[in-house]
Amino acid sequence: MHIPLPSRSAVMIGAGGFTLAGAAVGVGAALIAREAWNSFRLADIRDHVVLITGSSRGLGLAMAREFAAVGCRIVICARDADELRAAEADLRQRGADVLAITCNVSNDDEVHRMVEQATQHFGRIDILVNNAGIIQVGPIESQTIEDFRNAMDVMFWGVVYPTLAVLPQMKARGYGRIANITSIGGKISVPHLVPYGAAKFAAVGFSEGIHAELKKDGINVTTVVPGLMRTGSHLNAHFKGEHEKEYSWFALAATNPLSAIGARRAARSVVNAVRRGRAEVVLGLPAKLAVLAHGIAPGITSDVLGLSNRVMPGTGASQKELFTGRESETAVTRSPLTALGRRAAREYNQLPEVRHTSS
Repeated sequence: MHIPLPSRSAVMIGAGGFTLAGAAVGVGAALIAREAWNSFRLADIRDHVVLITGSSRGLGLAMAREFAAVGCRIVICARDADELRAAEADLRQRGADVLAITCNVSNDDEVHRMVEQATQHFGRIDILVNNAGIIQVGPIESQTIEDFRNAMDVMFWGVVYPTLAVLPQMKARGYGRIANITSIGGKISVPHLVPYGAAKFAAVGFSEGIHAELKKDGINVTTVVPGLMRTGSHLNAHFKGEHEKEYSWFALAATNPLSAIGARRAARSVVNAVRRGRAEVVLGLPAKLAVLAHGIAPGITSDVLGLSNRVMPGTGASQKELFTGRESETAVTRSPLTALGRRAAREYNQLPEVRHTSS
């Protein structure tokens, strides 16, 4: 029986195919290796200009301190002028080169004026950190259309407006870094935080999309997904329905070291993620475990949250009225159980009485 042998050309074509396949695998491996190396390498960002929104207190102020500590020049912004002056004084005392600009990030015109002012002062913006946020806690029956609108204005449009404002100069230079501070609420929507979660989901989608799209332009986008953090922000969050009960569970969760990461550690993790060019970073072990569980079994996660909602506070008599944390204090929230949270509030400019005496 005659078995035909492959022709020389066929052998060459086959060999060429294997060569091309091998080359593709080699290129892929090289790209993966380069990304792995970049994920460990801390880029030198000394003298970089960093614009941080919502940076007069809390995590924003903590990040401003950490960026300043590695030699960056800082632009801080917030709506409250008194808070902003106190934060500026804090940073200057630490040796930072800082510019403070009053700005409402949900207003596109104000954002463009802020970016122009910062660029005129420092010459450019190298790093943008979209951090501004608000929190409204309460059952869905107590939430209004205005609550959803406010959440979207600050935590979605307040991310989009600054990003689009800095993109032209970043693209012109072929370099830029953007960090979008989202939330575990942008990965898993939880009861009594629906407006917040909806806006954070939108911010995650925007952040992941522009990461993929802007990489070719030399602009790296990092999606930051924090869990609960001890920044003292629970005092300035807003509560509805049975607001004292809502504040109690929220304050205990946001100040407990088992469930909430410290502000300085969170801020340092953000700075390092930006320096490494990470696509995403989840802050805090509880948040990492929650994201993993939701990714594996989203339906079960949602059902568990549904069970927990059965023991959550109701709407109460003051159904749609807003109260701050400071207006919702109870014996529990004044107890040693929240001592770490009160300490964080003093450290990160969350208390008006401390703010005004120190500025």
